[in-house]
Amino acid sequence: MRLLATMKRFPAGVMVIPLLLGCTMNTCFPDALAIGGFTTGLFKNGVPTLIGLFLFCSGATIDVKMAGATVWKGVVLTALKFLIGFGLGILLNALFGEAGFLGLAPLAVIGAVTNSNGVIYATLAGEYGDETDVGATSILALNDGPFFTMIALGAAGMGNFPVTDIIASIIPMIIGFIIGNLDHEWRKILATGMILLPPFNGFALGAGMNFGNILSAGISGIVLGLLTVLATGLLSFFLYSALRRKADPMGAAIGTTAGVATTTPTAVAMADPSFQPQVETATAQTAAAVVITAVLCPLMVSWLAKVSKKWNESHGITEAVPAMESGAMPAEAGPNVSRQP
Repeated sequence: MRLLATMKRFPAGVMVIPLLLGCTMNTCFPDALAIGGFTTGLFKNGVPTLIGLFLFCSGATIDVKMAGATVWKGVVLTALKFLIGFGLGILLNALFGEAGFLGLAPLAVIGAVTNSNGVIYATLAGEYGDETDVGATSILALNDGPFFTMIALGAAGMGNFPVTDIIASIIPMIIGFIIGNLDHEWRKILATGMILLPPFNGFALGAGMNFGNILSAGISGIVLGLLTVLATGLLSFFLYSALRRKADPMGAAIGTTAGVATTTPTAVAMADPSFQPQVETATAQTAAAVVITAVLCPLMVSWLAKVSKKWNESHGITEAVPAMESGAMPAEAGPNVSRQP
């Protein structure tokens, strides 16, 4: 049976399908995974360890020796993703309070909107960008995990996070970054963790969820996905193009939510227990946004690439050779494409 190939046919399926399986198990047989020992430790209570290990491996994929254009693009895209998500979360909180817009609390909005899908970005960069766009994937790895979400919620006065908890959320990534740059062989080994860990992360998260709550969050999850695509996809396209002084579809390629973002509500609640009541709903909403953005964002980037090409040609702006055509990356992969589901 080609289980993996089948899972990959679905947006973020490598993480989302195990999440749904874990949720099914917890809904139908809530005590099955609570038998103790290694079973409970891995499949029920292993979320903190699995998230930390994922961040450790993710940090190892970030290369400190990158060209200026690559760093500039990565920093700008990461900043746009964070600032737009932060601003959107503050706006919705000011207008609708903790209840949120259609049930979308700031925890879900900021956590989902500020985290991009590295697989989709790298794939789109290979098709519509050049090698510097592909390399920017490594910088975008910085928005993995709960760090930026904690910063945003704390800065907006919506959460109370001790400095030690904020630092603790990024230490695994920093250590991974150091090891990956000291020894490239370790980078290669740890990069494989980006493929191995998402299914386990997904199942463990799902094992703490219930389908009853997911169904109640269905419409709001779709809305969250649409907000992410429009805010950090379409809006980022215009802002990024203005900064680049040319129409550049890669600005829209960050309009996604990564599968790993489903771990953010849990991680945030571990640092500030006041968010605990929102975790299950926020996780369900984020999971829905992962699927919605994975489908819509590539379609939008493809359309914007055609529009950008016509606009640039009409203004005498030379188009860069796509990375796949220049040989900067293989047709089926690119740097860190396995970083996130």
